[in-house]
Parts: sequence; C-alpha cells; structure tokens
Amino acid sequence: MKKIIFILSTAIALQGCQKFLDKHPFASLTPDKTFQNASDMALYVNSFYVDQTPSAMTIATTDNLSDNISGATVPTLMQSSTNANNVSGWSWGTLRNINYFLDNCNNSTAIPASTRNGFAAVAKYFRAWFYFGMVKQYGDVPWYSHALSPTDPALYKPRDPRTLVMDSIVADLDFAIANLPVAKDNSSSTITKWVALAFKSRVCLFEGTFRKYHTELNLTASATDFLQKSADAASQVMSSGYYKLHNTGKPLADYRALFTTETPWSDEMLLASVYSNALKQWSSLNYYFTSPTFGNRVSLNKQFVDTYLKLDGSRFTDQPNFDTINFVNEMQARDPRLQQTIRCNGYKRLDGSPAPPDYSGTFTGYQVMKYTLDDKSLDNKSQNNNSIPIIRYAEVLLNYAEAKAELGQFTNADWTNTIALLRARAGITNISYPATADTYLATTYFPNISDPALLEIRRERGIEFACEGYRFDDIRRWKAGYLMSMPYLGVYVPAMNTSYAMNGDGVLNVSFVSAVPSNPVKGVFYYVIAGNSVMLTNGTYGNIHWLANYDVSRAWQDKFYYYPIPTSELVLNPKLTQSPGW
Repeated sequence: MKKIIFILSTAIALQGCQKFLDKHPFASLTPDKTFQNASDMALYVNSFYVDQTPSAMTIATTDNLSDNISGATVPTLMQSSTNANNVSGWSWGTLRNINYFLDNCNNSTAIPASTRNGFAAVAKYFRAWFYFGMVKQYGDVPWYSHALSPTDPALYKPRDPRTLVMDSIVADLDFAIANLPVAKDNSSSTITKWVALAFKSRVCLFEGTFRKYHTELNLTASATDFLQKSADAASQVMSSGYYKLHNTGKPLADYRALFTTETPWSDEMLLASVYSNALKQWSSLNYYFTSPTFGNRVSLNKQFVDTYLKLDGSRFTDQPNFDTINFVNEMQARDPRLQQTIRCNGYKRLDGSPAPPDYSGTFTGYQVMKYTLDDKSLDNKSQNNNSIPIIRYAEVLLNYAEAKAELGQFTNADWTNTIALLRARAGITNISYPATADTYLATTYFPNISDPALLEIRRERGIEFACEGYRFDDIRRWKAGYLMSMPYLGVYVPAMNTSYAMNGDGVLNVSFVSAVPSNPVKGVFYYVIAGNSVMLTNGTYGNIHWLANYDVSRAWQDKFYYYPIPTSELVLNPKLTQSPGW
C-alpha cells in the first residue's frame, strides 16, 4: 500500500513522486538532466520507500510460512506442485532504480556533499534491504553495483558468492550509518542512523548464525565476525538512549497496543508501516483475520502455544498432563502476551460483546487477533488504520542477546538488559536467569541446543514476534527446517458431541461433531471432525489434528532453504545455476 513518507524532514506526497517519474521516464533520463537539485533527488529517493517498505498485510501474513501457524493449505514452498516452472520472484527492477540514483546522485556539485551523501545513504540502505531479501531467498546472487543498460554483458553473468554479496550489504549499511540523520524520527517513517544500525543487527545475526549452522557452506570461520557485528550494532542502538520498550505499566494492554494504534509508538518503533484515516491509507487486517473465506484462517499451533510461560515465570510444560488441559484452563495465568495474540478468556469487542475463538475463522482453536481492531464494523471491509512495526526496539534487544549467546559471551547482566526487560514488560513476575535447560524446548524444537539461556532467547523470540514475519528466516538460519514438518495440532477436545464454552464465561459456543445435527443450537458452531484432513489425535477425543492427510507429503527437504530460480530466467541467462535440489 502506498503511504506518505517524510524524507529528511521534508513532507513529500507520493502523488508528487509519481508526477516526477511520469515527467522524467526512466528510459529518457540522462545524467546531465537528472538530480540537479535536492528536491528532485528527494522525490526520486521517496520512490524507494514506496517500492520496498513492506505493507501491514505482508508483515502480518509472512509467518504463514512457519512451523507456528496452521492455515487453509500447506505453504506453497512445500507443495509438491511447486517447481522452477511456476515460481516468480527473480526481479531486479527495484535494484536498477536504486543503482541509477547512486550512479548519478553526484551530478551536481552545487548540492552540498553532505546532502548528496544523505540521499545516497537512504539509497544504499534500500539496496542492502533488497539484497538481503535476495540472499535469504536464493543464497548466491549476482551483485550489481551500477545500473545496467540492456546491452551490458553483466546482465548475463553468473551468481556471485554470498560472501561477496553479504560483505557488500554490510558496506552499504556502514555508509548509511555514517551519513544518515542522527536525530530520532518520532514519526517512525524515515530511515535514520538508528534504523540502519538496527537493520544491520538483523542482517548480521542472520548471516552469522546461517554460517554457523549451515556447515555445508564451509563458512563457519567467518560466522563469529558477523555475530560480533550484530552485537555491536545492537549495542549502539541500546546505548543511544533514544529507544525503550513501550511500557505504560499495563501488561494486559501494552504489547498489543504496538499493533493496534494509528500513530506508531515512537518510544519502541524505529520504523513502521504507517496507516491513517486522515490520509485514507488503510489495510485489510480485520477482514483477513476474521473472515472465514477472505483470509487464511490463521491459527497458532498447540506446540507453539505451549511455549508461553506461566505468569509466575514457570514453564507451562513442566506440569503433568499439560497437553490435555482444556482451552479455558490453559489460558489462565499465562504470559499476558498470549491473550494479546489470540482470542481467549474474556476477550470482548468494542461494543462489549464477548468474542471467543470463532471456529469459522480458525482451524486449531487458537485464533490470532494480534493485529485486529476491536471494532466489529471493520471485519468485512478494508479500513484498518493501525500502523504496524517493521523494526522495533524489542528486536534490537533480542538480536543483541542471541548474538552474544552464540558468541559464548552472554552474561547475567546481558539477561537483565534484554530478556528480563521483555518479560517484565509482559507482566511475568519471575524474570530471573534460567538455571536449567527447558526439556520441552530441547525435545520438541531444538534437540541440538543445551544452553539454557540460548533456549530461552529462542523462546522469547518466538513469542515476542508471533506473526510478525521473522519465523521462517529464523528456521532458515538455525538450519531447523525439520520444524516445518511438525503436525498442525490444536486445542484439546475431551469428547465429541459435547458443547464447550471457550471464552471462560460459561456460554457454549462450539461442539466437535462427525456431522452437523439437524437441530443445531443457536450460537454453537459445529466443527466437523471427519475424513482424514481434520481428526482428533485419539479418535473421539484429543487434540485437533489439522491437515493430517498432508503430514507425510510435507516432509522437510533441504532444498526448501532456498527458492528455485524460474526456469525462464535460466534460459535467458545460461550462466545462472539452479538453486540446490531444484
């Protein structure tokens, strides 16, 4: 979705940007005519925001490709029908626009060098953003530092090694950090030094852990350097004093407020995807997450819900028979972020009406509401005005903690300054350093990790960033693709043909049946357990097992760590090689 972006303290409407591009078609721009004043440069740079700033819907739905989410279908990447003949994504137009600007932004020496460098810094930030996305998708990719003409032989060059590309990304970010504005942007809508540092911490954590765990690349020796760069970049943001966790002392509301307000909370948000009623810039978040037909019926999986701690900081999975506790009881006295992520006990809409999990909109019973506004009138239209974080301070803390843990340098003081702060904001009462490794996390998720602190950092990352688009990247870099094959499990059902109250108020609202009865009770949704697509794990009772018939066919294959390059691109450029396994 297009948004108004404020570049270097100058308000620039996208309409103006479009007029500029219409007035000077890219193909007819010549170096002697372009970028002769700061206004034209600003308008051109503004287009990078439009092209690359992820929308609210993109952010909120990217985790559909993860181990924590059940949806209407198996993720496209893992479907047997997916192959190099029917994929897209190998697109370079955005990069060419960025490189054209960088090639020509120094045309006019009448513009002060500091101004030119400031614009170039934004362009290099977005070039780093673009290339980071390409490396995550494809690994080795061609590095282009200049705009190419249609006849340039470099158009047909092979992939460059990821070492060259990642070093180039870091160099771009270092230039950006050195030349971007230092002042904090309270609109959370422009690229500053702090945004670039936070993004660098993300990029370097990804690459450091990817090289550490993907030993087949033979790059483990350089992993430490990237992990240290991640920690150093995060540390600079942490010590700046500009940002903190959004915390008003209301643990039952502060977390969700980050995702449901129009004006970004600039205390925590470094960069946001901004929406506004006044500007008539809206998303479809309510429609997507509440509709039984429009959206993916996004649902959390039981295994992930079990990772949420209890309110007192103890592990939910340490209690006997934790996996057979009914929904209402398992929601009680838990990490308050859980009830701000899914519909559960006592949740009500704006008009005061109870809103238990709506089984027409969830497969597992754990219905996501993190991004939806409480106004029911928005459920069937696209008028959400809530701004959604792209980079927030919580990530900086978690990047720092994980990088230090992977380096073997994580201390009690680091815990106090990162994970403890996140849990305190959430309202968890015991936030002390873990004494022992969590058996459930080690067994269910990370059998190769024994460090108690690292396990807790990974737990915290999953919970804090639920449905924010981080999870598959984490799975990639940890080389934990096996998690994508976990069964899609839902709430525990004690018995079929019995109605249950799922909102803690005693009002019956769902019954699990083999067929809808001829005389249905008003207000009760009849969830049909039939065939082999949806079952209960023990036949007539147990956990919902969604898409059980796909459990075997969606077995993880290591080729899924990368996307295939479209066959048509390989035909155009025979020097390209296909991604491994495709």
